[in-house]
Amino acid sequence: MVIEYLKKLSELHGISGREDSVREFMKEELEKYCEVEIDKFGNLIAKKGEGEKSLMLAAHMDEIGLMVKYIDDNGFLKFTKIGGIYDPTILNQKVVVHGRKGDIIGVLGSKPPHRMKEEERNKLIKYEDMFIDIGAESREEAMEMGVRIGTWVSFLTEVHELGKHRLTGKAFDDRVGCSILLDVMRNLPDDLDFKVYAVGTVQEEVGLKGAKVSAFKLNPDMAIALDVTISGDHPGIKKEDAPVELGKGPVVGIVDASGRGLIAHPRVLELIEEVSLKYNIEVQWEVGEGGTTDATAIHLAREGIPTGVISVPARYIHTPVEVIDKRDLKKTSELVLKTILEFPNFF
Repeated sequence: MVIEYLKKLSELHGISGREDSVREFMKEELEKYCEVEIDKFGNLIAKKGEGEKSLMLAAHMDEIGLMVKYIDDNGFLKFTKIGGIYDPTILNQKVVVHGRKGDIIGVLGSKPPHRMKEEERNKLIKYEDMFIDIGAESREEAMEMGVRIGTWVSFLTEVHELGKHRLTGKAFDDRVGCSILLDVMRNLPDDLDFKVYAVGTVQEEVGLKGAKVSAFKLNPDMAIALDVTISGDHPGIKKEDAPVELGKGPVVGIVDASGRGLIAHPRVLELIEEVSLKYNIEVQWEVGEGGTTDATAIHLAREGIPTGVISVPARYIHTPVEVIDKRDLKKTSELVLKTILEFPNFF
């Protein structure tokens, strides 16, 4: 079921601050077996179980995207980036412009290389030099189509099988985590003697904002963030810089952002390790120097919350063609489920 969840979630659209369609899908699914609420900030919070102890699972619903900041006289859209995007990865991509009158297909264009000077061809094209072509012939026509300043834009990518075990699509960061969250809550027993809060957070890609406010609200005894992490098993990257591989199982984060983000709580790491050994689930361990996750905001809430992060390895993160291994997805869901069930013995 976790793979089916991912396929559906990936093709939904929801940049930071506009997670509505993702939240609605998750809400509809979680209401079948959980109590569900939406907080004032837009986070989805589902609860299962009763008791004094509580555990929080967090997966962010938002994806990277674009937003219209100017419409020129000829109907071309200039944009800003929402979230961390490496400019060359978006050139010539298809996008969905979410206008007031409905979705509009667009393409990202730029000055053709045939008309570039030599020094221009030797430089990477920046997003400031790109534009979105929606087929309009004037500013008035673009506005008549429903485009305004502030219209949000997402990438148009379908999920496809890649070989025997892999999937490729957009927004696996972090619809992978959302799919695991749904699968785990579906499989948890109803008679838990502790509370499990499953939180679909908003605005992670622009500052871990939803995780911060939801962790303050819930104040759990322990938390786990679900996300993806960089897989280094492809050309152009040294194994020593990114030793995580596809097909080798879930990834347990020890430190990320060289310690400026999360330093995982030792007791949480001990719990995950014991579960992996008990149930013979192969895991990978990671000390990261780059990005971080919702766990960074969660573990600093209130007096501090013991927090860890469990990730699925992924290639080409923050592009419209991310790649994960279905076996890793299934094993990560299993690891998270078993970890939750062992949680009362550790906290």
